[in-house]
Amino acid sequence: MSSPTIRDRRRVIFSSYLGTTIEFYDFLLYATASAVVFGPVFFSGLEPWAGVVAAYGTFAAGYVARPLGGIVFGHFGDRVGRKKLLVLSMLIMGLASTAIGLVPSPDLIGAWAAVLLVLLRVIQGIAIGGEWGGAALMALEHADPKTRGFAASFTNAGAPTGSVLGLLVMSAFSALPQEAFLSWGWRVPFLLSFVLLLVGLYVRSRVSESPVFEQAMAKLDEKAALAKDTRRTVPLLQVLRRPGLLVTVILAATSAFALQTLLSTFAISYTVATGVPRSQVMLAFAGAGIISIATTLLMGKLSDRLGRKPLMIAGNILFILVLPAVFGLLSSGNLGLIFLAFTLGIVTQTVLYGPMAAFIAERFGTSSRYTGASMGYQIATLLGAGFTPIVLANLYVGGESTLPVIIYLSVIALVSLVTVAFMPESNRRSLSEDEATSPDHSGTVEPAQR
Repeated sequence: MSSPTIRDRRRVIFSSYLGTTIEFYDFLLYATASAVVFGPVFFSGLEPWAGVVAAYGTFAAGYVARPLGGIVFGHFGDRVGRKKLLVLSMLIMGLASTAIGLVPSPDLIGAWAAVLLVLLRVIQGIAIGGEWGGAALMALEHADPKTRGFAASFTNAGAPTGSVLGLLVMSAFSALPQEAFLSWGWRVPFLLSFVLLLVGLYVRSRVSESPVFEQAMAKLDEKAALAKDTRRTVPLLQVLRRPGLLVTVILAATSAFALQTLLSTFAISYTVATGVPRSQVMLAFAGAGIISIATTLLMGKLSDRLGRKPLMIAGNILFILVLPAVFGLLSSGNLGLIFLAFTLGIVTQTVLYGPMAAFIAERFGTSSRYTGASMGYQIATLLGAGFTPIVLANLYVGGESTLPVIIYLSVIALVSLVTVAFMPESNRRSLSEDEATSPDHSGTVEPAQR
């Protein structure tokens, strides 16, 4: 089987970047809406801060569903291919996000409005749970071995790109009069998801399947034919046979998501509560997000030279060091200093996030890589991001001190730091090394359909 051409590689990397941008536009748009819209719209009967906590609860529902999406999409991605599952995940995400923009207000259907909101958020979570692993693997498995970190970092660069896009669109409509914004203005960014969906589906339909995956499946077919046994081990069981690896991957990645979610949810609510206009805060975060796109790619490229591990260690140390400064700047009331706070925090996060796609995916064999990488990444997002806004909001009840918030986040960073320190480097590992190709058929299923 011929190696992919430079043109093929560039097309796949662009597809992964654009696809992740669109999906994270949808997913993180909800984060912004939960901070500034859903409380007063869907939970207006509660006290203001209680409404924020309730809105963050619906935000967390998407993160709870993400590991499920990772398992389901990962299983079929390891059995039938990466490309088909990426198209399906994008379709589900786009339709769910469009539907959020159409959810009737509580004035029309009462509590069912909040129920529908949570249901659609769960569907979003399942879709994004399948998106990241496939996009990262397509870029990683098409790339030249010497540039895997840089290629895979385009997948993670799609996250801040999508977030910035969502923030810019939402902030534009948040400049409307308050009544108009809460009545219909917030819905338009979600409805635009349908347009992005059409673009993304077109681009994804034109990429080739992963050559590493196709070669691995051909070898499995050959071995099965020689052994006259067409059974294959379930990818999930392959991953669970090495629980220590899965746990360390989860703990190593958790801090990056805690910092990401601090900035995209709690920090926005915290800064708005100091009296700075909501639209200005969102624009400050969007400006910092634009910078993070470049630094994410830079860190991915550096990881090909320096290794994934040194950057992950440095990122966690910086995380702990910058927290007090970030909160001090956010509370200043000065827009320039607020922008500096977001920039300081989000650039620190990219030191972790840039090499992360390769750092996680390189640790699993080809026949279970989609499942293993997706589970590790998505469970880390659940622990680091899913419940973080609720925890931070409760730690800050009363608004007296951010010290409990800083301590909580520092502990998360410390756990990730210690975990990474004991993990081996992965940037020189061959992707064709697959411990899962041994003829152990425990937990087998019927022949794979390809």
